[in-house]
Amino acid sequence: HLHFLEKTTAITFIIIIYILLTMSSPEPIALPNPPNDGITSLQYIDNNNSSSQQLLASTSWDGALRLHDTFAKTHVLTHVMECGPLLSMTSYPSASLSSNKVFTGGIDGSIRQFDIATSTPSLIGMHGANSSSDDNKKVACSTLSAIHDSSSLIASAGWDAKFHLWDVRSSNKHQPVITLDLPGKAFGMDTSLDGTKVVVATSGRQNCFIDVRSSSLSTVTNNNNNDKENSQQPPIANMILQRDSSLKYQTRCIKFFPSTQGIAIGSIEGRVAIEYLTELGISNNNKKKYAFKCHRVNDTIYPVNDIAFHPTHGTFATGGADGTVVTWDGNSKKKLASLAKLPTSIACLAFNRDGTELAMASSYTFEEGERDHPREEIYVREVLEGEVKPKVVAK
Repeated sequence: HLHFLEKTTAITFIIIIYILLTMSSPEPIALPNPPNDGITSLQYIDNNNSSSQQLLASTSWDGALRLHDTFAKTHVLTHVMECGPLLSMTSYPSASLSSNKVFTGGIDGSIRQFDIATSTPSLIGMHGANSSSDDNKKVACSTLSAIHDSSSLIASAGWDAKFHLWDVRSSNKHQPVITLDLPGKAFGMDTSLDGTKVVVATSGRQNCFIDVRSSSLSTVTNNNNNDKENSQQPPIANMILQRDSSLKYQTRCIKFFPSTQGIAIGSIEGRVAIEYLTELGISNNNKKKYAFKCHRVNDTIYPVNDIAFHPTHGTFATGGADGTVVTWDGNSKKKLASLAKLPTSIACLAFNRDGTELAMASSYTFEEGERDHPREEIYVREVLEGEVKPKVVAK
């Protein structure tokens, strides 16, 4: 009888393991009418907490801004922004009065606003506004980011090695409210969730941290008539730290932790670095910086094209030029799950507001030069709790 029970227990265990291994994980779903050229950014739009629609915006080298509804899996609109290829995009959270607007950065250096409600574009400003037309490729607005806890401030950085802060409601049209010099071309940028800092990754493996806490609107007095009027009190933004990346090769993406305690950096050499900001007086709870290898197939090393933090758990996903998306727990230094293997490079990623869905751009990023490649696609995939929940670290 004991032998029979042991045998039955073993068979039951094998069946359970088989079921766990063969359980189907959510499949990525391709959205209709994808871009016709390289996809450069994805972002979910917080459209006033709509329960019937979940908008996903995308930009691409075909110069068009696209909106999809990921609830209905439908294409909503395509609008050509008339500025050549689009390299960057940002939007405000739903609490902002500007939450129905999308901002794009073009290869011509322009920052443009698109009003979703009216389908109307408008020019905010330009990088290299005083440059000749022959210099357009040198002034491209390569990165954009909305300042959190603000309803009107946009940060931009470009190939002209300039950082600009724009007030989209300013009466002083097309002029940045502040400009800072960067040590090189901007390759990536992010703003902290508390709205106090911007980090810009530039050529030369430099990471620049800018304090934007003083960037606010105020009511000032007009000295000519002693009347009060609403105008822009020039904000103060300072570069408070510039340091080398701990990675040896060019930075491809950079993101703040949701806690603003540190940053995650992805490089062209298939590595992610986790760094802390003790120089800024931010506690790291005695944690040390580290880096790990990822997105490698045998002896082939692929760039890490994007990093997206989960909005609830603080874990993060990486997208690589190997076509895979993987989730990680940075605190426990553990891999959590492999979410997808798509036809070509993962160009960019975005979680929706509650982290239950992940958008992925399958778009060749030319890491192997000019060659035939699968068409551009935007996929969305349900995210399971176990794929993003942090690992329990045994004490």
